[in-house]
Amino acid sequence: MSLIRSWVESANLAEAEFPLNNLPCGVFSAEGEEPRCGVAIGSFVLDVTGLEEAGLLVLEGGPLLDVPFWNEVMEAGPEVWAALRAQLTALLAEGADARDAVEEHLFPLAQVTLHMPFLVAEYTDFYAGRHHATNVGTMFRGAENALPPNWLHIPIGYNGRASSVVVSGTDVRRPWGQLKGPNDAAPRFAPCARFDLELELGAVVGRASEGMVSVAEADAMIFGYVLLNDWSARDIQAWEYQPLGPFQAKATATTISPWIVMRAALEPFRTATPPRELPLLPHLQEPGPMLYDIALEVGLTPEAGSETVIARTNYREMYYSAAQQLAHHTTSGCPMNVGDLLGSGTISGPEKSSRGSLLELSWGGKEPIEITGGQRSFLEDGDTLTLRGHAQGQGYRIGFGACAGKVVPAHQNPSGAGR
Repeated sequence: MSLIRSWVESANLAEAEFPLNNLPCGVFSAEGEEPRCGVAIGSFVLDVTGLEEAGLLVLEGGPLLDVPFWNEVMEAGPEVWAALRAQLTALLAEGADARDAVEEHLFPLAQVTLHMPFLVAEYTDFYAGRHHATNVGTMFRGAENALPPNWLHIPIGYNGRASSVVVSGTDVRRPWGQLKGPNDAAPRFAPCARFDLELELGAVVGRASEGMVSVAEADAMIFGYVLLNDWSARDIQAWEYQPLGPFQAKATATTISPWIVMRAALEPFRTATPPRELPLLPHLQEPGPMLYDIALEVGLTPEAGSETVIARTNYREMYYSAAQQLAHHTTSGCPMNVGDLLGSGTISGPEKSSRGSLLELSWGGKEPIEITGGQRSFLEDGDTLTLRGHAQGQGYRIGFGACAGKVVPAHQNPSGAGR
């Protein structure tokens, strides 16, 4: 597929993140106004709530855009998703008759505030990247036992905290927790000293389920994708995770990009999961390519300094796709809800420069990485992490917008509890 040209000229630039081929869904507010649903196009956001109010956009079952989140559109189903994209494409395409009327609903992106694009019902994070799992397992269990026995058979995951999912640009406060070093006789209560990022892609569930669904059905349930940083307190995790896995170490924050890139925009970039070392059971086998060719990078900017890109990788490195993760989630009969968020797991590649966490990049802190003006093993207060991603087409790209968060110091311990 090639670029679909728009009368919004900034959408036709080869480096634009939001061409007409994309049309990602977000929530924005102009100065002094309440948040509204919008779609990014070039360097603008199109007020689709305003379009619906004006009768320029008509969706079955509407109004669906009179609330500051996309859950009602998601719940309306794939036919409405397709109709939304078709109508917006017609309104924004080069030569569109309704240009004058639509142009009144454009706002420069640089002049608006972006908000959470959907109401997160529940959040599940997976451990589904083989390079990441192998690296972490090698650090803690040795190369011969790097992968748990079940890892090549099921996508491992855990239920996280939907309440701490935040939108890009939100500060992330360093957490407190119980810490215990290998030579300590007892744990102590202190701020995390090994705070980390995890470069992930988040799948947004747009259709509810009851009972088990197939991988193909799960794929059709996904409304779209966001960039996702699952902030991780490695020292808290090391003490608490046995035998039940992550808990407080992952509850501080999960940052997502402000735009949901709809699954339809990513269709031209489908690619297959890697070859299987062991065959999967039938309920997890893919009917076709289920990953996407999405280039990803992580930038780290210290408080007084410039950005260093510390990692570059690609979503195609994942061992399990979001559709497989979602299908697996339903095998117990667990109902999935509109607005559920599935984190892919850390997306690392085979090279050191493609590792999606500082835990891997610094090899547990033993090999600090170089950044502009210094080194890092783990995150310091004042550091800003920025995740970026795009799929590259012929003369256009499908971008996600930045997924950024700044680490701010831990709160003072007001009661002295645990000291």
